[in-house]
Amino acid sequence: MKQPTQAPAAPSAPTLAPPAIAFYEADRYLPEESMGYLMRRILTMVSSEVERQLEPIGLTNAQWLPLYKLSTGKASTVAELACESQVDAGAMTRLLDRLEAKGLCQRVRSLSDRRVVNIELTDAGRQAAAGIPAVLSQVQNTHLAGFSVEEFDTLMGFLRRIFNNAQASSVPPILTGGPHEA
Repeated sequence: MKQPTQAPAAPSAPTLAPPAIAFYEADRYLPEESMGYLMRRILTMVSSEVERQLEPIGLTNAQWLPLYKLSTGKASTVAELACESQVDAGAMTRLLDRLEAKGLCQRVRSLSDRRVVNIELTDAGRQAAAGIPAVLSQVQNTHLAGFSVEEFDTLMGFLRRIFNNAQASSVPPILTGGPHEA
């Protein structure tokens, strides 16, 4: 493998961080060796296993996240759930329709502001949400088999650094799930 070289600085771009090392070069780029490809493949495999394990309680991969966000108090309206789940409000509304049809949540109009509709878990929804952390923990621990505590801590540090770099690039998040996306 060729040694990484310093990437040329973009002439008109403001400098947010020190110049990056060019780990990838266009003339030698192999998608299957890219960071994004590997992260996407790992995420897909983890998501598939989570969905497989949640299938007995009737939850899909798309459905467990808003259910869990409701149970932890991270969101209580369609807009908040859409933001937390990184999907558009229309997609979240359709998803909540399915969760409501399964008896896991219900829409409740706010008493203080009739324009606001809160989403609340039913008893069945709270019970289903209570099992989600165990599934997530088991699946992720399986994928981390063979890692030492030190390796795990290092990996998490690297992932946080990549995440922070992505946030610093000020590229808005890509929302999925709607037919009218740019």
